[in-house]
Amino acid sequence: MQRFDGTDTYVATPDLQVAVNAAIALERPLLVKGEPGTGKTILAHEISRCLQKPLLTWHIKSTSKAQQGLYEYDAVSRLRDGQLGDERVYDIANYIVPGKLWEAFEAAEAPVLLIDEIDKADIEFPNDLLLELDRMEFYVYETRRTISARHRPIVVITSNNEKELPDAFLRRCFFHYIRFPDRETMQRIIDVHFPELKHELLHESLTIFYDIREVPGLKKKPSTSELLDWIKLLLVEDISPDVLRTRDPAKLIPPLHGALLKNEQDVHLFERLAFLHRRERG
Repeated sequence: MQRFDGTDTYVATPDLQVAVNAAIALERPLLVKGEPGTGKTILAHEISRCLQKPLLTWHIKSTSKAQQGLYEYDAVSRLRDGQLGDERVYDIANYIVPGKLWEAFEAAEAPVLLIDEIDKADIEFPNDLLLELDRMEFYVYETRRTISARHRPIVVITSNNEKELPDAFLRRCFFHYIRFPDRETMQRIIDVHFPELKHELLHESLTIFYDIREVPGLKKKPSTSELLDWIKLLLVEDISPDVLRTRDPAKLIPPLHGALLKNEQDVHLFERLAFLHRRERG
């Protein structure tokens, strides 16, 4: 059995590696939860790279229905073709549009199937996929044909915990929660993306980043992806470690903070903290 152990562009902690390989061995979907920006979606891409398997992605929206993952019947096109006298209308199979599960089931080799942000859809959405994910097949009523998986895909399902998922669905998955990286793990992640980053700048940027995450009342804590964006800007603008180290404590907000603070409430929070700090010093 092929094993996932991370890639040169993705730092996978040992417990994440265990979860991926366990899901593959058990032939169950891997359900991944965690803060936004902790690499849940990218994980499927990296599994695909590491195991050299094709990747199929189904991004879930609030309007998504489970049936769309199987197939859809394009009645509008058939009506239009009928009005134009097209011979295709006599075969309904011409108007069956395969979904992502159909593509995964009929792939020439076992793909990685990413069902991204499943919690965005209606609460019944996960339950509506139970049978198909269990049996690895489904029935097309219009053509009276059963679509069965030629090879069992590796299914990765992500959730941002926006709503609770049904127990029946959870029982069929192998679950893993991606914890927010500690400082040591984060340093390894940064090393992957910025191998030439000087130690001083790395140290100061990590200190500020984790200090911001600890501020009480923050509406949205900055994520890994936002830290990487911020470091990239620090390099582009040639901000020195000294600027970060000796920044005016009365200002509190770090330079180029728009990469880290993503709403006005959090910016105002830092401004209020700066005002209180100035008043205490005065």
